[in-house]
Amino acid sequence: MENKAKTKTELILTVMPVLTWVVLIAFIIEAAAIVLSYGISYGNPIAAKNLYDGLNLYNLRQFNFWYYTMSVSFFVALSVMKAWISFLVIKTLSNFNLQNPFTADVAGRMERISYFALGTWVVTLLSNTHTRWLLKKTGEFHGNLLSAEFIFVVGLVFIISQVFKRGVEIQSENELTV
Repeated sequence: MENKAKTKTELILTVMPVLTWVVLIAFIIEAAAIVLSYGISYGNPIAAKNLYDGLNLYNLRQFNFWYYTMSVSFFVALSVMKAWISFLVIKTLSNFNLQNPFTADVAGRMERISYFALGTWVVTLLSNTHTRWLLKKTGEFHGNLLSAEFIFVVGLVFIISQVFKRGVEIQSENELTV
């Protein structure tokens, strides 16, 4: 039974980098498409009607170009931050060794992932605040309110990174004892 569980774990650790690459590419495409559409909308306001994946910010662009630019900046920043987190996950998974999982490299990357995820949560809160402010200012709802519930996941990743750090400490103490 232990062998079967080990096989499942190895399979999961083999599939996850592939899935994470797909997610990374999707976030990069999203950010690039939004930037490209924004650039086109600079000279052609009609392009703001379908900024990315049905996102219509045409009325906001017509109301105030600065508000429009801020909204687009939040969308781009969040896509780039999520892409960076995906990249860090890929690097972590590519260096992960089941025989020796507690390494300083893995613990450090997991901690960086939690910090970037926390930063993403902060940017999400700022974006939501901006969106709510625009709703009051313009009377129209522009874009989406982004979910801020992943703070729980950020906390879990941070806790796991601390467990890995402690595992590295125990492992190095045991090496010194032997």
